[in-house]
Amino acid sequence: MKYFSTRGGSEELSFEDTVLTGLAPDGGLYIPTSIPKLPENWKNDWKDYSFVDLSVAVLSLYISRDELSESELRSLVERSYASFRHPEVTPLKKLGDKKYVLELWHGPTWAFKDVALQLLGNLFEFFLKRRNERNPDKKEKLTVVGATSGDTGSAAIYGLRNKANISIFILHPKGRVSPIQEAQMTTVTDANVHNLAVKGTFDDCQDIVKALFADTEFNAKHRLGAVNSINWARILAQTVYYFLAYFSLRHYVGEDQDLEVQFVVPTGNFGDILAGYYAKKMGLPMAGKLGVATNANDILARFWKTGRYEKADSSASNAAAPLAMEPAAGSSDGKQATQDAGGVKETLSPAMDILVSSNFERLLWYLAFENVPEGETDRRGKAGKTVAEWMGKMKSDGRVEVPVAVLESARRDFCAERVSDEQTLETIRSHFLGEPSYIVDPHTAVGLNAAMRMAQHNPASMKQIILSTAHPAKFSEAVSAALKNSPEFDFDTQVMPEEFNGLLQKEKRVIDVQGPEVELVKRVIEERV
Repeated sequence: MKYFSTRGGSEELSFEDTVLTGLAPDGGLYIPTSIPKLPENWKNDWKDYSFVDLSVAVLSLYISRDELSESELRSLVERSYASFRHPEVTPLKKLGDKKYVLELWHGPTWAFKDVALQLLGNLFEFFLKRRNERNPDKKEKLTVVGATSGDTGSAAIYGLRNKANISIFILHPKGRVSPIQEAQMTTVTDANVHNLAVKGTFDDCQDIVKALFADTEFNAKHRLGAVNSINWARILAQTVYYFLAYFSLRHYVGEDQDLEVQFVVPTGNFGDILAGYYAKKMGLPMAGKLGVATNANDILARFWKTGRYEKADSSASNAAAPLAMEPAAGSSDGKQATQDAGGVKETLSPAMDILVSSNFERLLWYLAFENVPEGETDRRGKAGKTVAEWMGKMKSDGRVEVPVAVLESARRDFCAERVSDEQTLETIRSHFLGEPSYIVDPHTAVGLNAAMRMAQHNPASMKQIILSTAHPAKFSEAVSAALKNSPEFDFDTQVMPEEFNGLLQKEKRVIDVQGPEVELVKRVIEERV
């Protein structure tokens, strides 16, 4: 299996080079030359597999045995998930006859991104060690840079802390991540870990990271590596829990029953749901469309409604007025969420406060490829050229509109809903008061609310699996605001894990960056790498 850029070109990379490179030199994202099909008897052979077993089985379809032997891959996977608190790694919890939640937050930082970043950290270390053993006179090191809206940063840091030959620099928007998220990042004081608080938005941080990768000289000097979901290994690792959820649901309903399932995913950068798209294309049965759940930063929901991928809503209803504000956590006392000049709204689900969804480019390539007529020469190259044109327009104009045929292709596999902060709070309340009582974080609440509306269009037999992306303790303000009038609710005893006690009081190490400027970040890296 080889990998190539979504923006064209004939270069193909090995899995190892794809992981270590991260972002393609032309600004594109790496995707596999083909999506492998599942083995003929996978339903029966894999039905009792553990998460580790499924990871080895799925990842083996994308990684040549020449690059990683089965024993090497299994060792890496076992080490990656040994620190998870639940034996199933990502357990499925039943909330109703047709509603299930896939809990993805049992890793070291209590967020779904641990699933991919624990593995990615071990892959980085393994590949570098092997290269240095083969060529001891030319020691290779990796400078990992990443942007975070909250959970990626801490998960990446915990995955790479104290790793040999690796330095990690994580950019987060100053004051725009939850206190727990910030503390999880900035209280890690390993010598190879550097946190940068950038005065700006997540998209500013993400743009800086992309600019660093695009700087050929700087990239070559420091050998940059990516931990954001632009790194293919993250998407690949996340496909596994879709398979585990499918088998877990079969165990709930009976293996002899016909299974119709819809996955609903709260998403900002489109990585978590893209993993589901790959699982579906491999052959995992999904009778329902993949459900895209967004908050007020709804570039994805607007795309499925209009076919326009655009930073600002240009629809007629919004042409003469600013985007509507969302009620924030303190909406009861009149506090309003803010919207900066760049268009990003601060919401109760900050990990999804993203203006442009990086991983959406991967889906756009498949949509473009599908709409190049079969039989034409160099379909792959033509799809890459189309994507490069689309992303060029997005960069220059802030918007691109795809042809109707492309939108129809996108609607075949996906549906989308936008969820407000007020609806998020109500969903947290209703699930706490429901039977069974279940406390969710605001991102999971976005998924649950969107799933409820999507269910209205589903057949009666359809079951839904909503991906729960973070533990509610990471977003104490939103959860407490939603449940403050519930006398039976006590945050400290019902939500707060012991591991979080005292976290906010620990020593912190963070570097302030006074503006979203690439040169300022370069200076920090030069001084500390």
